[in-house]
Amino acid sequence: MRIPSGSFSKGNSRSFWNSAIISAKASENPYTNTILLPKTKFPLRAEAAKREHLFRDRCTKDLYPWQLKNNPKDLFILHDGPPFANGNVHSGHAMNKILKDIINRYKMLQGHKVYYRPGWDCHGLPIEIKALEQIRKKGKEATLSPTDIRKIAREKALFEVDKQRHSFKSWGVMGDWEDPYLTLSNDYEIRQLRVLTDMIKKGHIYRQLKPVYWSPSSKSALAESELEYKEDHVSKSIHVRFSLKELAPALKKKWDFHLKNQDLYALIWTTTPWTIPSNKAISVHPELNYSLVQVTDGDKKGTYIVGTDRVEAFKQEMEAYSVNVLDQVLGQELLGSTYQHPLNNGTMPIIGGDHVTAESGTGLVHTAPGHGMEDYEVCLEHNIEMMSPVDDAGCFTKEAGSELEGKMAFTDGNATVIELLKKNSALVIAQDYTHKYPYDWRTKQPVMLRATAQWFANVEHLQKQAVDNLKKIRMVPEVSVRRLEQFTLSRKEWCISRQRSWGVPIPALYDQDGKALLTENSVEYIIKILQEKGTDAWWEEQDDSIFVAPEYRDNGKVYKRGYDTMDVWFDSGTSWTMLRNMPGRDPQKPVADVYLEGSDQHRGWFQSSLLTSIAVTGKAPYGTLVTHGFALDERGQKMSKSIGNTLEPILITEGGKDKKKNPAYGSDVLRYWVANCEYTRDVSIGPSIISQISDNLRKVRTTARFLLGNLHDFKEEHYVDYDKLQGVDKYMLHELYKYNDRVTSAYNDFAFNRAVQTIQNFTNTTLSSFYFDTIKDRLYNESESSESRRMAQTVLYEVLKSYTTSIAPFVCHTAEEIYENYKAITASPESSVFKVGWLKSEEQWNNSDLNTKWSTLLHLKGEVNQVLEAARQEKHIRTSQEADISLYLDSESKLGELLGSMDSSELSSLFMTSQVNVIHGQSGTIQGESERESAVEGDTCKIVLSKSKHSKCPRCWNYHSTQDGSLCSRCSNVLSK
Repeated sequence: MRIPSGSFSKGNSRSFWNSAIISAKASENPYTNTILLPKTKFPLRAEAAKREHLFRDRCTKDLYPWQLKNNPKDLFILHDGPPFANGNVHSGHAMNKILKDIINRYKMLQGHKVYYRPGWDCHGLPIEIKALEQIRKKGKEATLSPTDIRKIAREKALFEVDKQRHSFKSWGVMGDWEDPYLTLSNDYEIRQLRVLTDMIKKGHIYRQLKPVYWSPSSKSALAESELEYKEDHVSKSIHVRFSLKELAPALKKKWDFHLKNQDLYALIWTTTPWTIPSNKAISVHPELNYSLVQVTDGDKKGTYIVGTDRVEAFKQEMEAYSVNVLDQVLGQELLGSTYQHPLNNGTMPIIGGDHVTAESGTGLVHTAPGHGMEDYEVCLEHNIEMMSPVDDAGCFTKEAGSELEGKMAFTDGNATVIELLKKNSALVIAQDYTHKYPYDWRTKQPVMLRATAQWFANVEHLQKQAVDNLKKIRMVPEVSVRRLEQFTLSRKEWCISRQRSWGVPIPALYDQDGKALLTENSVEYIIKILQEKGTDAWWEEQDDSIFVAPEYRDNGKVYKRGYDTMDVWFDSGTSWTMLRNMPGRDPQKPVADVYLEGSDQHRGWFQSSLLTSIAVTGKAPYGTLVTHGFALDERGQKMSKSIGNTLEPILITEGGKDKKKNPAYGSDVLRYWVANCEYTRDVSIGPSIISQISDNLRKVRTTARFLLGNLHDFKEEHYVDYDKLQGVDKYMLHELYKYNDRVTSAYNDFAFNRAVQTIQNFTNTTLSSFYFDTIKDRLYNESESSESRRMAQTVLYEVLKSYTTSIAPFVCHTAEEIYENYKAITASPESSVFKVGWLKSEEQWNNSDLNTKWSTLLHLKGEVNQVLEAARQEKHIRTSQEADISLYLDSESKLGELLGSMDSSELSSLFMTSQVNVIHGQSGTIQGESERESAVEGDTCKIVLSKSKHSKCPRCWNYHSTQDGSLCSRCSNVLSK
């Protein structure tokens, strides 16, 4: 009995072989029980939410320790970038963890011992804020000590770790879940402090009062990696005139020549009016040209110094006024002049600065060294002290004056400064200005540059060595190296101190004069105490002297602890230290083979890990760096709770309340989505995408079901040697060889979507549309132990092994279930498919001559199919089995030679027709129902279809019988045995 060819390829929800049984029973076919139909317990429907747990332990909990002990190859380490122990997991977490698991499973199948220790970043502001939110609701925050905050934050972090760990494990992610690394553990914190000690010893750490990014909403300093830039930030921009007091000689000479009795002003432009009280100088570029520009009317009357290249822009801004250019001076001629501050009447200098440009503003730069890095550096050169009258919350202090004290700089303070400038006739122009501005990436609030005493790591010392190391690292995708290089080279220093309670303390002591003690010996002494008592002791111990090393106790100074904590990027950036000196690891290799994280980590964990490792070891900590994009919704928009377009993985794996609307797909569908993504870019996820992924996975199950069903009576002892196989079977093994090679190449390239595409093409085209259709007649209608049937089963067995193994890293539960249904037929059954090793191909399968031959035959099959389809459309035939095909060829054609080497039955199986006649050197005298003249590999071939004159065999349904109702000769022989 031949099963209709379309039933498998269309992926019907009902079993295609059951349809044949139903049809046979309906006609009471007496031969139904003689057909060798597929038999398997492997279900088409996964019912994953109910069944996956049956296979999880064997490929996760039980497998991880086994492979470390038994796999023969060297250690492979994919180092886990620790996610924040904060909040529910999301689609981005799923993409990240599953990508890592795919790599680990592939390496393990190749025979490597895989070391994967999951981690969590447990310190920092996000966790502290969440902990305080819980307390704030009870009205107790004001009474909390740092020790109380640390205790609450620790409990919150550990709670979140357990919650996230449960989700990660539910996705089938394999690893050492019983002993993850936590940045809050004493062992981890001590190793982190030792990295700090090494960097102190090498001169990379220093403390300085200088402007840093400060977040008023967090009340802490931030590193550049903790900033995000809002493109549409709106500031109030102002032009301010500063009245000149003393003029440099060259400027005075020109001024006397013109209007020496009028006021002369230096004109500046700024988008931060709140920094005007901190103004200490005006910077000009010595080599730029400046113009004396006269405004002759209105309340803005006076003469202004403006960069010559900015005069036209100034005229446009002052279009309501009469503006004339009187003269020009060189920037050098302005140096030495002084001006009167419009708010405090202090006298300030005009100084030279190479950072000044004429690209925007006025060409004169308002210089507030307490609130700008370039301002700070130029004032340092001129011995100008800084002023920063803003507190931790971003409010003005009393140093700013009574009218500003207590006001928030960004809001009321800004408005008050503008009003004061207007009142003092110093405001020239005020207007809104939209531009890019840095925000705290956690609180989503604007930050400021503010001078505070902070601890820094000198990145400039490490940059060249870091970038040189990046050239030795494999980058996926390759373009990501430029991004990481750019971020690394753009930093000169790294502010590593934070003003928070929840973190690892910077073990600095301070004397009565505020001078810091942070030496190698002092820190080593403190580390011994903290190793014994835990870092909480830094806040809990009452006596500061406990932390003073003996050699510093008799120097006449009294030391007190500082309570700054380390940047969380320093925390996570030292995680590589736990991989040093791993048993079985080649010391010449980086400590980790692979780091894999999102693209935001180029300025975060990738970079902080690189810098700390370079500082301590001189080498990068990773050999390969893999970067993935972000998960977006189906419209390509960023997911946001406020928009309501988030999709939590649990809704995919376990479904929603309405299972029709939100089915429970199980974790393998989620995993298959990850594998299918072009993950190096941003990727989309949503209900329709997941539904399509589920359909694709169902096709995989359908393929596995066909393979299993047709191997129900096969054992390895039935295996047929390669030399005895039919041509189509050998060609299928050639295709399997290429499949194994392509899949392996895709895995090696970390191109998992390419592997998925290879699997899907193999499923739909090579197997379903070609080989399965070609061999069904042999499988179902030959005798059980016939050699031709065993040949086909031998190939199906090899296909099944490769197919199962190739999908295993992606859909581990499905692969385990498939293996469970065929491992008994193998010579050495294992408890898990992940113990059988990677894809294996015999070299003899790779046959280029076969490939050439069958490429031609498949081309011809495509041409024949068009003739068959035309005859079906015209209702000459109902199925291809009713057709006889005649092929008319030139007598000396290569195609004719090829077809002449094949048995007619092979061709009829290939075309799925009753009979195939190959006719040489005739023009085609047989009249058929349909015909087509085609060119196949350069040879002309006339294809003629005629309806078979034979009768349909009631057992195999082939048109090979001599009369209605009688068996064909093949079926008669089978039943007579």
